[in-house]
Amino acid sequence: MDLYGVIGWPIEHSLSPAMQNAAFEALGIDAKYERIPVRPEDLEDFLLNDTKYKGFNITIPHKVRAREILENRFPYNRSDAFSRLVILSGAVNTVKRVGDKIEYLNTDVSGFSYSIEKDLGFKTSEHKGTNVLILGCGGAARAVMVDLHASSVRRIYAYDIDKNAVESAKRQFSKLSVISQEEIKDKIKECDLLVNATPIGMKEGDPLPIDKKLLRKDLYVYDVVYNRETQLVKDARSLGAKAVTGEGMLVAQGAYSFFIWTEVPAIKVIDVMRKALSSALKDKR
Repeated sequence: MDLYGVIGWPIEHSLSPAMQNAAFEALGIDAKYERIPVRPEDLEDFLLNDTKYKGFNITIPHKVRAREILENRFPYNRSDAFSRLVILSGAVNTVKRVGDKIEYLNTDVSGFSYSIEKDLGFKTSEHKGTNVLILGCGGAARAVMVDLHASSVRRIYAYDIDKNAVESAKRQFSKLSVISQEEIKDKIKECDLLVNATPIGMKEGDPLPIDKKLLRKDLYVYDVVYNRETQLVKDARSLGAKAVTGEGMLVAQGAYSFFIWTEVPAIKVIDVMRKALSSALKDKR
């Protein structure tokens, strides 16, 4: 049996095993996908020395640091489209072991691109010249920025309390304008889309990542948090705005990761994964 998994710290909340194992079972593939707790101080040792897993996903808080570790040992193939997504996002979420080598990719970009259109109904081609506000500059935010930066949006505003993440993102994206918390009130008025790319909302009782008074009916809201219907999404919907969680993004990036590992097209497993994730979410709630 081949082993796959998802690494993070903490990792108990991850529902990726539900949808990945459902896909393996549906296709009759003898494989298992597990949660793999990896402390930040153990990340380099796991990435470079643990050969137990044929492939794995990477989640909070390892996406950016994993890229730094892996690119140092296994330099990019700059002609490869998947490598370009890693370079642009500065983050890794999917790893595949091939002999003594490691291939590392970012399927979050494609996952967000798929979900924002299919689930939220926000087509960047129909919002040419619009502005976007992103809360967060970490691994998930980078994937969002890559997709939107390549689209027809005019300006991306971003806010994060992590100065290192902010500076790194500023160097990467020319359309990006980093703003202070005090500027959010004015800048959001210029935006058609709000993306929460922080972990705020994962736990019951988390504060809103943004003042509810700043939400409005004509604002599209995408919250990358997927394990529950966040207060941000609830409040936006109560005003009549279109708002979704990151459930669709998780499914899509997972289906693309599955393709990387098995060569089975994502379209063949995405519905199976979505059904399994929805069931797991209902059980958890």
